[in-house]
Amino acid sequence: MKIILFDGVCNLCNATVTFIIKKDVRNEFKFASLQSDYAKEKLEGTEIKDLSTLVLIDNNCIHIKSTAVLKICKELKGYRWMKILLFIPVPIRDFFYKWIASNRYVFFGKQNSCMLPSKELLEKFLHQE
Repeated sequence: MKIILFDGVCNLCNATVTFIIKKDVRNEFKFASLQSDYAKEKLEGTEIKDLSTLVLIDNNCIHIKSTAVLKICKELKGYRWMKILLFIPVPIRDFFYKWIASNRYVFFGKQNSCMLPSKELLEKFLHQE
C-alpha cells in the first residue's frame, strides 16, 4: 500500500488528492492529512516536521517534495511519462517545489479545517481526524 500524507487545510493539496484519486485506476493510494494522528505516528522519529511537503510512504520508504510528486505521477494513468523528470537533480526540482509550497496558501487559499471525504471515498482515507 502506498500512503500519501498531505496538508489537509491547503486547497491546492486537497485538489491534488482529488486529482490523484481520479487518475489512480489501479487503486494504489491511501491518504491521510499531515495534521492527523495517523500521520504523526507514521512520521515519528523522522526529520519531517514541516506541513509544506507532500509525503509518499511506499514500502516503508519515505519520499518528500518533488520526488514524492514524481513517484506518485508514475503510478497515474496518463502521467507515467513524468518519471523521466526524476533524472533532474533533486535540488533543482525541489527549488520549484519549495517555491510553490511556500506560496500555496497565497495562490490557492486555505481552509479552516481538514477536508472530510465523501462516503464513496472514505475507504481511501486512513484515520482521518
